[in-house]
This record gives sequence, structure tokens and C-alpha cells, in this order.
Amino acid sequence: MGTSLAYNAPTPSAGTGPSSDRDPLSIPSEVKASIRVLVIDDERTLRESCASVLQMDGYNVTLIGRGEEALETVKRRKFDIILVDLYMSQISGLDILRNALEAYRDTIVVVMTGNPSVTSSIEALRAGAWDYLPKPFSATHLQVLIGRASHAVMVGREAQDLRLQLMKQHGHSDKIALIGISPLFRKAVELARKVAATDASVFISGESGTGKEVIAQFIHQNSRRASRVLVPINCAALPEPLLESEMFGHRKGAFTGADRDKPGLLETANGGTLFLDELTEMTLPLQAKLLRVIQDGVVRRVGSETQDAVVDVRFISATNRDPQEAVDQGVLRGDLFYRLRVVPIKLPPLRKRPEDIPLLANHFLTHYWHRHRQMGERVPKLSEGSVAFLRSRVWRGNVRELQNVIEHVAVMAEPDQLIQPNDIPIYEDSGEWTPDSAATPAGVMDEAYHPAKDRVIAQFEKEYLTRLVGRAGGNMSKAARLASIDRTTLYRLMDKHEFQRNDGAEDA
Repeated sequence: MGTSLAYNAPTPSAGTGPSSDRDPLSIPSEVKASIRVLVIDDERTLRESCASVLQMDGYNVTLIGRGEEALETVKRRKFDIILVDLYMSQISGLDILRNALEAYRDTIVVVMTGNPSVTSSIEALRAGAWDYLPKPFSATHLQVLIGRASHAVMVGREAQDLRLQLMKQHGHSDKIALIGISPLFRKAVELARKVAATDASVFISGESGTGKEVIAQFIHQNSRRASRVLVPINCAALPEPLLESEMFGHRKGAFTGADRDKPGLLETANGGTLFLDELTEMTLPLQAKLLRVIQDGVVRRVGSETQDAVVDVRFISATNRDPQEAVDQGVLRGDLFYRLRVVPIKLPPLRKRPEDIPLLANHFLTHYWHRHRQMGERVPKLSEGSVAFLRSRVWRGNVRELQNVIEHVAVMAEPDQLIQPNDIPIYEDSGEWTPDSAATPAGVMDEAYHPAKDRVIAQFEKEYLTRLVGRAGGNMSKAARLASIDRTTLYRLMDKHEFQRNDGAEDA
């Protein structure tokens, strides 16, 4: 009230101009036109100034000046973004905020206030506000904030579209759903989809926990062999004699305890697919025997002097090592590797696909909630701060580690709870910082002074930033205030340690 927009010349609209390709928050013009923005303020000059700036940028803007009308409107109409004055003459902006989020939970609400006290701002954020905008503000500040909010809307729509697409494709079957929107992951999925229709051998590489077996299942279930069996073998789980017997089968009397003939998994997989997980752990003699099967299709059981079966098997192999390095080191036979690697697929680690973390976390939360809870109990939700905290983690165990953490959250949460960063467990091996652990990383006392000092400082900075982002709920301005540093310094530290952040547009 009594405060007008400090109007500056509008900056070029995001998504237009030659620089849009370099802007990670670029919003296409057709997306802007579909984003519904509601501006609520009883001061006519301010709301019309906001509308002028946002309409020039291409947004679909609605204006309301009366609190009662706003309260009724947000209950019956869905808006993507709502800008509401916190202090209005008749109805509190907090009441409008609460009613808007009660009606449409995914609406982004930004509160405007000419009295940006710490207490009022915290109250608004606790009530579910996405951010707050202190008056007076410039046109550029408004554009940047709405640009960030629009990017969140766009990402949310993409995630919803992907969920609907996956439901349409797999909702009425037992086919595997591959969840992720990051370019690296989608590239791997599209490659898997293309090769699935063929009988070509596939070699999947990637760190532990990235989903290699899930990709193998996806390939099999989308192949012409889907009606036949997929047989997995973990080459690292069995000693050589047992692995040989399991794979190739054995004749009666071949060894102590072999009291009958037994077909191996190669024969079991006839007409279907054999998944060789952790192939590089297989011994070289067994690799040679496997190569013969791939070349001739002939299986000879342990203890047999004749061929026992002719098989038609599709091979999918996987390793968490660099396969070419394994070949160079003599751990993996080159001739076997090149026969199995007709189509290579490399899965990115979770730290290279941070945009998938919210989608995966929500999927796991819903899945495990229904597994561990009674029907009808409302699923908890992850707060913005929790999502930011999850995105800031290193995830050395990749998707599998995230899955286990979210299962813990689902077990401990209450129905309809808004999950906060403090509700998410941090395990010791994922790098929680303590003064002792930061002071003496492994081997640091054996190093020269300056390298040792650099290591200690780097570890402290990483762990401090992780905790700081969690405490601030992902809000970079709040994080900078908590740390008593300016945002430029905070951003420089986060970029230095390759942290993902959502608020990078604040300094635009």
C-alpha cells in the first residue's frame, strides 16, 4: 500500500534474443503465453505497472484489487503464479495465500510487502509462499523473479507430461517405467528403446546404483523376446566353479554333490535374454567358454564331452567399471567385449542429472508410502527446501541411495506431512561434516602443508554449503543471510564445488 513499482526499462524477455540459448532459465514465448499470472494488490498503480511489465514479456495476466474478490477467485480458478500484497486493507494476503494453496497445491505464490520484516517474511514462507518481493522493486527484479517462477512451472509441467506419457505407455502393462527428463538420461533411454526391437547385444556401463539392471529389463520387455524369460546372472556374486555350473549346467558326477544332470542358465534363457551383470568380475577361462557360446550357440555342460544344447540367447552385459580400461588391463577379453558391445549404453550418475532428483524422489515417496501404509492415508509432500537439499547431495550411491533415503522418509513420515530438510536422513558415509572429520581427512597429515590445508578447507566448504542450503530451504538469499556473506560469494563457492542451485537468476 502506498508504494509503486520503480519502473525501469524492461530487460529483453527470457527466451528471446541471441542470448537465450545460453540462459538456463530461458522460457519459450509459447510457454509464457500459457502461464496464468494473478496480481492482487489494492493499489491500482502498482498492479497495473506489474501487469504492463509482465504482459510486455508475454505472460497471461489477471488483475484484482479487492481482497474479497481475490479470495473467491483463487478458490475456483487455478493460476500458475500469484503475486499478492501481504498487507491489504480488508483481507490479509496470508489468508489469500492459504486459500490459494488449499485449492491448488502446486500454485506458486509470491508475497509482496512494503514492510519486509523478518517475522512477516518467515510467516509467509511457512504458510507456503514460494518467495517474497519487498517493495519498492524494479521492473527488472519483477521480471527475474517471475522468470524463476515460470521456469519452475515449466519444469513441473514437463515432469507431469512425462508421468502421463509413462502411464500411457506402461500404465496397463508390466513394462518398466524409466523416470527422468535430463538430456543425458533421455539419450540413454532412447538408445535403449531403439536397440530393444533388435537382437543386437547391448553393453551397459555406469556407476553402481545408476539403474543398469532396470535398463536391461526395459530392453527385454520392449523386445520381440518379451514373452520369454529374462535371466540375470551376477558374475561377482559367485565363485568361479559355482558360476560355471550355474551358467553352463553340469552332468551327473561332474563334481562332488552333482547327483543329477542340471541344465544351466544359458539353456534356461533359450529364446529369451541373458543379463550378465558385473561381467568384468568373470574369470578369463569362463570368458573364453562364454565366447564360444556366443560364436556357435553351443552349450557344453561341466563334465560333458559332447555338446548338450544349441541355444538362441540375446546377451545384455553390464559393468560399473570402464570396460575399455578393463580390456587394457587384461581383466576383460577384448574379443568377448567387442562381441558383446554391439550397442554401448552409458548411464549418467545422479549428480549429472540433478533435474531428475525431484521426479525420482516424489516417485519413490509415493511408491513406498503405499507399500508401508494403509490405503487412504494421504501421501506426504516434499517441501521446496527438501527438494533443494536433495539436489545439493553428492549421491555416491546414485539412484539406489536416493531410493533408500526416500524409503526411510516414507516410513517415518506422518500422513499429509510437508517433509522438511531435517526429516531427511544424512548417513555418515555421505559426508556429514563434523569439526573432527573436517580437520583431519584421510591421509592429510602425510601431505605437505599447503595441499593439506587446501583439502581441509575444501571439505569444510562442501559440507558447510550442504547444511546451509538445507537450513535455508533452497532459498539462496536466505542462505546468504544465514551465512553472513553476500550472494556473489555464495554463488562463487557453490560453482566452485559444483553445487546445483535454483536461484541463479536472482543476480541477473
